[in-house]
Amino acid sequence: MSAISLDSLDLAALLCSRVCHDVISPVGAIVNALEVLEEDDPSMREFALELIKKSARNASARLQFARLAFGAAGSAGAMIDLGDAGNVANGFLNDEKLSLDWEAPRALLPKNQVKLLLNLLVIAAQAVPRGGKLVSRAIVEGEQGSFEITATGSHARIPAHVEELLAGNAPGGTIDAHAVQPVYAGMVARAADMDIAISIEGETVTIKAGKKS
Repeated sequence: MSAISLDSLDLAALLCSRVCHDVISPVGAIVNALEVLEEDDPSMREFALELIKKSARNASARLQFARLAFGAAGSAGAMIDLGDAGNVANGFLNDEKLSLDWEAPRALLPKNQVKLLLNLLVIAAQAVPRGGKLVSRAIVEGEQGSFEITATGSHARIPAHVEELLAGNAPGGTIDAHAVQPVYAGMVARAADMDIAISIEGETVTIKAGKKS
């Protein structure tokens, strides 16, 4: 492993690629459904309309999550409501395979702390590739939060190289659009002066984040 060499332009390009990858599937489904609407079969038209509604909601949820997890989300020093973050996370992560329990007070935290929590939820979801349950807990003291996320499901595992990527290291020192998300999470953690620890026991992966000691 070697330190990742990544300038601001490369980071922006990789994050844009990551967001596009997340959104292209529901948008593509909408395009396909619109083509089906041109057919005369009433049952197919009804199916197409339902698919458009579902895919539009999915695309919207993904974009709202990306805006908060990767975007500017206000000016420097901005605070974000954990309640708003929970609504966005639930819209993005809850589906047929995955459920999220959000246990956090309605409190304002510095944006980098909230961005870190959302990015750690993405990693937690990747830890249960066959689906399962996520539980996100937050404790807030003043303007400092500490987080614990558990991901429980069949074949749970710590995603490959994620600990190294969080620390800013990768084979050859280069990354792709898939690996940029944990790298970005590590950058946000350092900006928020927080440490991350990941462990696994049985079919549960636990991710903790708190202020550096």
